[in-house]
Amino acid sequence: MPGLGIPRENIVIVSGIGCSSRFPYYMNTYGMHSIHGRATAIASGLKATRPELSIWVVTGDGDGLSIGGNHTIHLLRRNFDLNIMLFNNQIYGLTKGQYSPTSEENKVTKSTPFGSIDHPFNPLALAMGADATFIARSMDRDPKHLQELLKRSHAHKGASFLEIYQNCNIFNDGAFEIFTEKGSKPEETLFLEQGKPLIFGAQKNKGIRLDGFKPVVVELGAGYSADDLWVHDEADFYKAQVLTRMFDDPRIEGHLPRPFGVFYQTSRPTYEDVMAQQIADAVEKRGPGNLDKLLAGNETWTIR
Repeated sequence: MPGLGIPRENIVIVSGIGCSSRFPYYMNTYGMHSIHGRATAIASGLKATRPELSIWVVTGDGDGLSIGGNHTIHLLRRNFDLNIMLFNNQIYGLTKGQYSPTSEENKVTKSTPFGSIDHPFNPLALAMGADATFIARSMDRDPKHLQELLKRSHAHKGASFLEIYQNCNIFNDGAFEIFTEKGSKPEETLFLEQGKPLIFGAQKNKGIRLDGFKPVVVELGAGYSADDLWVHDEADFYKAQVLTRMFDDPRIEGHLPRPFGVFYQTSRPTYEDVMAQQIADAVEKRGPGNLDKLLAGNETWTIR
């Protein structure tokens, strides 16, 4: 935050309810620990009335995708210029370990002793479906990458949606271990870089190419070179759909690596800018409003 060059009194952290929602207490800025699932709605109202503020929404997979799922998708489609950090630990931590909307199938928890039968949400695919203008993923165990994506989120003009894989060492320890541990991370993760081919692996000897719109893993040097691979373009809406769907269970043989980085970024007018222009146009055409007249309306009368 200090590196953004914004005075701390112009930064606001808004959270809902959950472990992630303790975040405003750790920041020496303005903040609000708000209502379960409604941080996005409160932040939207604040941005509409105070557009000069840098506003960050901190939410979790339960808070933002279950009770608050409806508010999340509408903030994204409205494109307020603020930043959503969704801490995904695939569990309800604050309420002591029940399964969440992102918990994998057959997840055994206190509320699903025989295993969850729910199909989990894919958060980035959901954001794409809501027409978000900035979609990215990082992880808690890679602070340099996370810092870079937080800066990218802030620099984006519009609603940014950053999913952060975060370990819950009490109720879901090791949920993302395969993506964070040194022994498995190079083979299981794909770090996206604008304008560069999709290469991964401990020896950087594997790549992703497209067979039509189907991503496939190939070995470099075995008939393929970097020139044959898919080159990442953050502005490509259709390929971003494919990237968000590279969401295979890492326990399945032949699965694809999990992508991290900026999946998609585009430009679209923000809600607060369009609203301000609409008000300015109305004042220019009709003059300043009269609140008393508006409240009285045409359906009133006087009793004598």
